[in-house]
Amino acid sequence: MSSPTDDFLILRELPEPITTDELDAAAEQSGEALKELRDEGVDIRWVDSEVMTNDDEEVVGTFCHYSAESEDAVREHADRAGLPATKITRRGEPLSGE
Repeated sequence: MSSPTDDFLILRELPEPITTDELDAAAEQSGEALKELRDEGVDIRWVDSEVMTNDDEEVVGTFCHYSAESEDAVREHADRAGLPATKITRRGEPLSGE
């Protein structure tokens, strides 16, 4: 039986800028860690990510949206994937503009 999930937003600030190739490698590590956790029965799913860049178009971090059973599951994923989790917060209701 799966647990109810919450939506989490994760700020991943990188200590040094990385290339898009390095970002692709990090995304692959992330996917492997997600599969590992799900195989162990952890309810966690990647929803989407936004990439942050500097003036030189180098990647300096990401904002990631995950659906997970707990904040601990999100932290465990970050640890296994070797990714920073600078700040993890529950996602509130989106704002709508008119």
